Amino acid sequence: MLRVGLTGGIACGKSFVGEALASDGCFLIQADELGHEVLAPSGEAYAEVVREFGGEILAADGSIDRGHLAKLVFSNAERLARLNAIVHPAVIRREEALAAEFFAREPHGIAVVEAAILIETGSYRRFDKLILVFCAQEQQIERAMRRQGAMEADIRARIGRQMPLEEKRKYADFVIDTSGTKEDTLRQTRTIYTELRRIEA
Repeated sequence: MLRVGLTGGIACGKSFVGEALASDGCFLIQADELGHEVLAPSGEAYAEVVREFGGEILAADGSIDRGHLAKLVFSNAERLARLNAIVHPAVIRREEALAAEFFAREPHGIAVVEAAILIETGSYRRFDKLILVFCAQEQQIERAMRRQGAMEADIRARIGRQMPLEEKRKYADFVIDTSGTKEDTLRQTRTIYTELRRIEA
């Protein structure tokens, strides 16, 4: 049983690496997906987030407008911290439940949790190994700009709020540079998977 954290900045290629690890045999848990679930009207964080941030964050159908919520919190460190304090515990509970189910089926399995701010929140301590995915900052911006509704100023602001790459490297057991081709990223990922499998064995 091996718990692995997979992290990196915005648009660095975490999901691509996570999917590659999953295709190699790892059990992939995506924290962002769980974040959507806990903020859904039936989710455990929904009521408290609405109480904290008000009805203005709701779409016409009663769901939380994540884009509007993001605009409210990302320029305000205190409000962002408050949102994280509500959402992260609920996400972690779901991660732990999914991992426990997986390990019950696969005692020698490798579970990978893909999440953006594992280091910043201290969550990296929950894992046996940590993989950091990175690329050049201009590449991050270029890739992020391809996303629907992306604005360069917002992207640069988000990158500016994240821990510097050199600082993150100090916490990582493995580093994947996604600046090159997809084939090169896959090669690095396979090398790390082989090492993880060796460690678990």
